Amino acid sequence: MIYGYLIAALWVAWAAYWFATANAVKPIARSESWQSRLAYSAPLWVAVVLLVDRRLPWPLDVPLLPASGGTAVLGVALTAIGLGFAVWARVILGGNWSAEVTVKQDHELIQHGPYGLARHPIYTGLGLAFVAAFFAIGEWRALLAAVIAIASFVYKLGIEERVMRETFGGEYDAYAARVKALVPFIV
Repeated sequence: MIYGYLIAALWVAWAAYWFATANAVKPIARSESWQSRLAYSAPLWVAVVLLVDRRLPWPLDVPLLPASGGTAVLGVALTAIGLGFAVWARVILGGNWSAEVTVKQDHELIQHGPYGLARHPIYTGLGLAFVAAFFAIGEWRALLAAVIAIASFVYKLGIEERVMRETFGGEYDAYAARVKALVPFIV
């Protein structure tokens, strides 16, 4: 039980940072439609509810993993690492960041720090955090949350890839040839 509270505390700390820094960004030059945002943000909110709501009905509360302190500790540690990686990426992205797919005024193509490991390191970190939370919680709801969240990130990543190619052209193509999209050195 304590592991679920630790997971929640990590996510709350991450969200507090995320919201506190949300306005320290460059003005938007171009943005996607609300329909496009809804296509990836609605499933992501479903994933969050699945992850944090412990009152969900059967079969969502059925354990998939045997209760193990070691697995849960590993899950909590990897959740912290994933959220930390996402924060690092957010810090490096700076004023170019947005919760939605946008092009900022004077937008820069960031290729260092975590962006030298993955083109979308925020999704890398958050995806790891969702998967790790499953190991800490061990229930169907947490596995389903991870699957939905990762699917949402992959969908949004596709939109971002198109916009970055339109914005940066050959420079982005060269970057994409060097750096994998989501999982460093693999995918």
